[in-house]
Parts: sequence; structure tokens; C-alpha cells
Amino acid sequence: MHPTSTTPPTPRATRPARTARPVRAALALLASVGLLAACAADDGGAEAADDGPRQVTVSMSDYGYDGLPAELAAGSTLAVENTSGSELHELVAIRLPDDEQRPAAELVQLPPEELQGFFPLVTTVLLQAPGADETIPAVGDGTLAEPGRYLVLCAIPTGADPQEYLEAAAASEEGPPEVEGGPPHFANGMYGEVVVTQ
Repeated sequence: MHPTSTTPPTPRATRPARTARPVRAALALLASVGLLAACAADDGGAEAADDGPRQVTVSMSDYGYDGLPAELAAGSTLAVENTSGSELHELVAIRLPDDEQRPAAELVQLPPEELQGFFPLVTTVLLQAPGADETIPAVGDGTLAEPGRYLVLCAIPTGADPQEYLEAAAASEEGPPEVEGGPPHFANGMYGEVVVTQ
């Protein structure tokens, strides 16, 4: 009997080969993941470089804003589209003071007289009736020109007749129009905030 027959060379030869394949496959996988990550980083870099002013259309529904970005570059413009079947909606953008740290959810809970203290800081008000294609730019044109934090809300009374509200708003010299309706839409959750960067 040959002395080497008790330890056949085949398993030793095949073991490294079998181990090498998974290692090579794992290395190839890691390399491809690295390439994908690099591509993703490059794409992100391209997007970051293209983060200048832009126009964003915000969809206004019962009762919220869809597509309202968390952050925009200064000079960006907001446009609106009312997707409600019955409610008039507006987008009111208020440039908050730099020292105001409370979140939007807390600000909309303030007593009416305290919340109205921010209204002189309104930079834009865009209204659109249900089923309408045209936007009514009541204040400004939707451009957020100054860097800072903006509170965005809809103060239309819940259930208010759209035509009655628009007529009362046109006749009102200052302050919100007096029309029948329930609590303002922001009390139903129609608010948000946008940070405008330099």
C-alpha cells in the first residue's frame, strides 16, 4: 500500500479552489457595490450642483400640501394646484424671524391673536378655487427670495363657500374676510415649513 493513499491529494487541491471561487465572487460583488456607490455619489453630486432656484408646484388637498419641499434655494418659486373637489385653498408663506425656533406644529396651535402677529411677515399668498386652472396671486408671486425659515399654512375657514370667500376677500381692505365656516384649514393639518437657503 502506498503511504500517500491515506491522505488523497484531491480534497486538498479542490478545497482551495472551492474557497477561492466564493472569495473571488465576494470581491467582485464588493467591487461592483463600490462602483454603484461611487455612481450614486456622482449622481448626488450632480444634483447638489444643480440646487439653484427652481419652480415647485405644490398640490393643495383637503387638508394638506403635497410636494412642499423641506428645503429650497433662495429665489425659488412656489406654484399651486388645488386638487380639492369643493374647498378653496391657499398657500400663505410667512418668513419667520431668525430667533423663532418653535416648529410649525407648535406655531399653528398659538392663540389667534398671537399667530396673527406673524401675518405682517407674509411674503406670498396664492389662492386657487376648486376646479380652477388659474391661481390668484393675492400677495407676491410665490417667490421665496430671502433665506430663512418659512411657515406655510392655509387659513381658509373649513367649509367656506369659495365664491363668497373670494368676493369678501376682494372687498376686504385689511385682514381676513369675514365669511361663514369652521376652523381654518391649518387646524385640520394644512401647514408645513420650508427652509430657504442662500
